[in-house]
Amino acid sequence: MGNPPAAAALGRRGPAAEPPDILYWTLIFLVIAQIAGLFGFGGVASASAGIAKVLFAIFLVLFIISLIVGVIGRA
Repeated sequence: MGNPPAAAALGRRGPAAEPPDILYWTLIFLVIAQIAGLFGFGGVASASAGIAKVLFAIFLVLFIISLIVGVIGRA
């Protein structure tokens, strides 16, 4: 009878086909993440902290404005 065409196109041998070695790929991506962290995330982290401070100040001002407008609207 043979394999269905979709399974044959994907290179599978049927329901008992071997899954990919997920642990192998996990270890590869772990090593890549460690190397990326070693070489470049220090500058990105400080830039992100600066952006977070600016956004915090903007949203704090907007929050205070909305509180004032809400109090005036009730009166």
